[in-house]
Amino acid sequence: MKVCYFGTFRADYSRNLIMQEGLRRAGVEVVTCQVPLWTGIEDRVQAASGGWARPAFLRRIVATYRQLLSAYRQVGDYDVMVLGYPGQMDALLARWLTRRRGKPLVLDVFMSIYLIAEERGLVERSPISGRLLRGLEGLACRLPDRLILDTAEYVAWFGRSYGLAAERFRLVPTGADDRIFRPVEPPARSDDRFRLLYYGTFIRNHGLDQIVRAAALLREQKDVVFELVGDGPEHPRVEALARELDADNVRFVGWVEKSELPSRAAAADVCLGAFGTTPQSIMTIQNKIYEGLAMRRPLLTGDSPTVRAALVHGRHAYLVPRDEPQALAEAVLALKRDPALRDRLAQEGYSLYQQRYTPTALGARMLAHLQEVVRP
Repeated sequence: MKVCYFGTFRADYSRNLIMQEGLRRAGVEVVTCQVPLWTGIEDRVQAASGGWARPAFLRRIVATYRQLLSAYRQVGDYDVMVLGYPGQMDALLARWLTRRRGKPLVLDVFMSIYLIAEERGLVERSPISGRLLRGLEGLACRLPDRLILDTAEYVAWFGRSYGLAAERFRLVPTGADDRIFRPVEPPARSDDRFRLLYYGTFIRNHGLDQIVRAAALLREQKDVVFELVGDGPEHPRVEALARELDADNVRFVGWVEKSELPSRAAAADVCLGAFGTTPQSIMTIQNKIYEGLAMRRPLLTGDSPTVRAALVHGRHAYLVPRDEPQALAEAVLALKRDPALRDRLAQEGYSLYQQRYTPTALGARMLAHLQEVVRP
């Protein structure tokens, strides 16, 4: 099979890298036809807040799609086109191109761009942009022959929000890239502190408030340290909350290279997942959760039906109620007291990852879904 991986998707985003690598491991010839539209998070935020109407942005769209069409002419024949994430803006053009060649179209929806904008306050900031974004996403999801998401709960949300039948969707979990996230030897310790590591974007979805509040409850435990790696729109507020609560056991670290994360995880006693209560957080299993499994580290994360469908509490991960800092603090102490439990979580979680969530496993699932729509 030959796949044209098409669009203005984020070329360096983990979902797109994992899906393409997985398909290649499954024996698929993947031809990437991508031209970037966005320059970064702030660029996307400005556009969703009304910046899309600026002449400069409209000119950029025209220039980007002109380049994309030029690249597409070099692709040659293929069996199926896949739109990488985010691909909602590319669906109209992709549908036109695939119909001209009589080829099926598959959209890796992965996440709702409208829901993300809503949860980050961008819809409230620009209601007109929000309505347009919702309309664009609804149309984009009606055009492909198949839609890909990561969880059944997200499929149900798209059904409620856009009237899309569940039969149009197939599931491919998020997983983790084993070319980066893999077990490494822990470095030598200079002290006996109990370290908890969070890394990622500082957004409501990830529940940084709960981590800081739990840390504040444990501030008398002088050997317990929380390391928060990353940045994002919630960073100033979260850091202010830590100061307000006198949580001096929280260490804020900026972005680090992705290649550095496995060694930081190995130096930690426990990796922290997500504890947010937004719909996006409840319906998904964040990258950092699968990556913790892939690095063979004990994982502590927020509970939800979605998480329970993939992980068993006390076996693959330690799950706690969301929005309950006291429960999170108690879980930290329980894991601190029980090194055997931490070892079991690490080993069982890693075993599960190897079975189900590597690029190889995900590529095989994606290939099966593509074969359903490819015409013999």
